[in-house]
Amino acid sequence: MTDVILREDADGVCTLTLNRPDKRNALTREIFRELDRHLADLERADSATGVVVLRGAGGHFSAGNDLTQSAAADIIGWVRRSNQLLERLTRLRQIVIAAVEGTCYTGGLEVALAADFILCDETARFADTHGKFGMVGGWGLTQRLPRRVGSAKALEMMATSRPYTGRQAEAMGLANLCVAPGELDAAVADYGQAIVANSRHSNAGNKRLIYETDGMSLAEGLAHEIMRNPGFDPTRKREL
Repeated sequence: MTDVILREDADGVCTLTLNRPDKRNALTREIFRELDRHLADLERADSATGVVVLRGAGGHFSAGNDLTQSAAADIIGWVRRSNQLLERLTRLRQIVIAAVEGTCYTGGLEVALAADFILCDETARFADTHGKFGMVGGWGLTQRLPRRVGSAKALEMMATSRPYTGRQAEAMGLANLCVAPGELDAAVADYGQAIVANSRHSNAGNKRLIYETDGMSLAEGLAHEIMRNPGFDPTRKREL
């Protein structure tokens, strides 16, 4: 593997760091190929990882797609494959946390939205600027953003291309938590420790059921929960 994504594993937490700090971690096809390799490893049934943290090096999460790279020969195919890759990130059994400092724009915002939680600090700036380039999000923006913040706020972000602060992101429900500068690492560690202390079987089951029933009626969701419930964690002692 190359160094465009750095990986660190400790105490059940895998941290993947986008590592193009001189470009504010602008996204390239190389980054997506590297992410594909890491996801393949994390998808293994014997993975010891309970939490995945995705962050950026150099004080920024990601400025979005690197528009200076040469265009893909099959641009539609590339968008489709990268969209599917981010869906794999969402569908990991592990809980995925995007830890956001600084810029989180456009394609970078789409990557963050593929995580289960977004934690940020007050340096964070979130924006969708596809409209400035005559583009429409193709990595899940039009689907994931409204599900987090509501249709009206999502369309506002898309139509204005305005940046939103970390505190504004927290208030609208885009971010789960916003902390003061310098406190993000501790907040991410606190979330990570709380998550890995619980049953990974339970975390994975809850995550899957929530995503599978999104958009169902209550009656449909309740029936699905019963039919697709994974039951007790076989590794945990229980008393009935």
